[in-house]
Amino acid sequence: MSNDDIIGDPELRKPIDSYPFEIRDSLRRRYLAKGPCQPVGHEFPFTLIREKNRRFQVAWFKDYEWLEYSVSKDKTYCLYCYLFANNNRSGGNVFTEIGFNNWKDGRRAFVNHEGSPGSSHSGCRMKVEQHRNQRGNVNQLLARQTAAMEDDYRTQLSTVVSVARILLEEGLPFRGHDESTESLHRESLHRGNFLEHISWVCKQEENVNKVMGKNAPGNNQLNSPTIQRDIIECCAMETRKIILNELGEKKFALLVDEARDCSIKEQVSLVLRFVNGKGMVLEHFLGLVHVNETSAKVLKNTIDTFFAKHDLSLAKLRGQGYDGAANMSGEFNGLKTLILKENKNAHYIHCFAHQLQLVVVTASYESESVCDFFETLSMIVNTIGASCKRNDSLREIHNEKVLNQVEMGEISTGRGQNQEISLARPGDTHWGSHYTTIVRLFDMWNSVERVLLAINKLGESLKIRQSAGGVFDKMDCFQFVFIEKFMMKILGITNTLSKILQARDQNIGYALNMINVVKNKLQELREDGWDNLLKEVTEFCEGHSIDVPNMENFVHGQSRKRLKGGEPMTYLHHFRIDIFIKVIDVIAMEMDKHFTEANTELLRCVMCLDPSNFFANFDHVRLLQLVNLYSDDFSSTDIIELDHQLQNYICDMRSNEIFSNISNLGDLAKKMVEINYHTYFPLVYRLIELALILPVGTASVERTFSAMNVVKTDLRNRLGDDLLSDCLVCYFEKEIFRSIDDEVIMQSFQNLASRRNQLRPLKIRRPNPC
Repeated sequence: MSNDDIIGDPELRKPIDSYPFEIRDSLRRRYLAKGPCQPVGHEFPFTLIREKNRRFQVAWFKDYEWLEYSVSKDKTYCLYCYLFANNNRSGGNVFTEIGFNNWKDGRRAFVNHEGSPGSSHSGCRMKVEQHRNQRGNVNQLLARQTAAMEDDYRTQLSTVVSVARILLEEGLPFRGHDESTESLHRESLHRGNFLEHISWVCKQEENVNKVMGKNAPGNNQLNSPTIQRDIIECCAMETRKIILNELGEKKFALLVDEARDCSIKEQVSLVLRFVNGKGMVLEHFLGLVHVNETSAKVLKNTIDTFFAKHDLSLAKLRGQGYDGAANMSGEFNGLKTLILKENKNAHYIHCFAHQLQLVVVTASYESESVCDFFETLSMIVNTIGASCKRNDSLREIHNEKVLNQVEMGEISTGRGQNQEISLARPGDTHWGSHYTTIVRLFDMWNSVERVLLAINKLGESLKIRQSAGGVFDKMDCFQFVFIEKFMMKILGITNTLSKILQARDQNIGYALNMINVVKNKLQELREDGWDNLLKEVTEFCEGHSIDVPNMENFVHGQSRKRLKGGEPMTYLHHFRIDIFIKVIDVIAMEMDKHFTEANTELLRCVMCLDPSNFFANFDHVRLLQLVNLYSDDFSSTDIIELDHQLQNYICDMRSNEIFSNISNLGDLAKKMVEINYHTYFPLVYRLIELALILPVGTASVERTFSAMNVVKTDLRNRLGDDLLSDCLVCYFEKEIFRSIDDEVIMQSFQNLASRRNQLRPLKIRRPNPC
């Protein structure tokens, strides 16, 4: 039985009797541990009943704990009767198979369904209570568990939970290659982290050794693979529960991306972005889902199933964040469009960091000289990184240089300074790595040249020696140094923006401001940066004995450039017009092309909330227009009230010194909650929340894939999909996981299945919301 058998939407479930008898009890316990499907935040649709529009009432959830609601069919069901009733009874399957949706008579129908103490529903309710009370079942009454046995069981369970938590937090595997106690007449030395950690605890703690050591009963060790999986599932379940409880009925955005794991399985990562009760923007990972294909239809079905499983409502979705792939953002059949058909308020934002990368990539390949530079840069890194001997030689030469500079007093020493470094290998999909490579190459210039010359003289073969010599010649020229200095300035500007866009608490207003800042810096570099750049390059070349051409001379030799008219080209024209100005203009043009969201009505309206420069962008009319883009969040009465609130809001903000130094929409939201202004201007704060929900990038999703490569490795490639998702939730959301008390996990584990031993409940310390 997998987690896929536990289906949230009651309409989509198979009858409990259709499952094999041996797993029904486990299914019932898992459904009871999950609780009834009650999507509180869902926008319940109206139905015309007796000439009047009626719909399901959220208050019914509080009055009837057994009540479930199906989002897909707009009907209600009974969890207790689904789990225990005889569905073949005549007329008794309305709340188990058919579903009830006569909202006019809803409360009366629910009372009639509960019936008298002898009704079918009451019998199912009693079975639920008996099922939850494991201490009262027949097996436990026969076992006659004593208080001492319960204490021993608590010690056992507490130990295995503590060990499991350590392994989950560090992303370590549980199982070993050979877990047997005897293998070829001796105990296995590689029993896995879980069993070895328990063995270590037994050696350190005498009370643990008594109940879990060699003298413990062989059939009650609490260390089987099934027990391990149950504990992992409980840890992930409680972690998700905290995230979903903090989300509550708030609106949220969905970040989705897919990647292959080490076993060549396509995994879809789902992250929720929302504003918590303190005004903080949070992005939390809920899990991975394995898909057989990544078409938009399959991804949409995956999201629907995932939402139903965790009682999330698509109606509460207010933002979508994906990369630019056609299956995600396609105008006609993409995932974005399929969701917008169901929820017009789920506005899509193309990942800003991804767009910025496309800008830099396009600009680098528009210029032939810049393209050649990056090819040469890659050749330098590959030539030196081809063997450990060359890398070691580079480090030794550079360390020698650093020591000489320290002795001469040219550089200072201190903690974290002058660390051992090497050339970073640039990645095709991560242009921030190119910036790191360029910076390090400048820092290690002399050392790199010495290594290349050494390879040219002492290489293993003629081909290697000639290759190293050719790379050295390309590197030891004015054009290479010029483009390297130039790209370091360009990538330095864009790399800062890239890091800002990948922050977890980033918001759309600040991102748009930073994009404008980058555009202005690029324009300043174009207008005023040429002279400084040429001066820096010239000084560097003169200091390293590299020939500096006369800018007024014509380009000559095989690399001679001619204009369309056939006139020869000067070095000044080549470097300033063909490279310097052309690359900057291409970047500016591509930024305008890719960041088209900045010109959309949605983001123009959002920018009116920006608090920088004493709310200089505030526009009363456009903010009222923003309400029309979120029509489901504001009634006609709200719009009238918001009109008055905005007038008072802007007067108060501009006159209040508390808000004078705030330049970020996220900081504004936190400050408003801190001084209770979100209750003074609730409708304005609702607008601010909706603006903060809009996703800037998918960096959080990318981080989950990085964590996936830690949790699921080549040596752990048989990890199941559900187990991988649970392990990854605990590892990625480590801060929340650490806040959960062991007792919560132990009680959850106890209720997940029928246990041989019972656990006396203790007072539980509830974790604070993150």
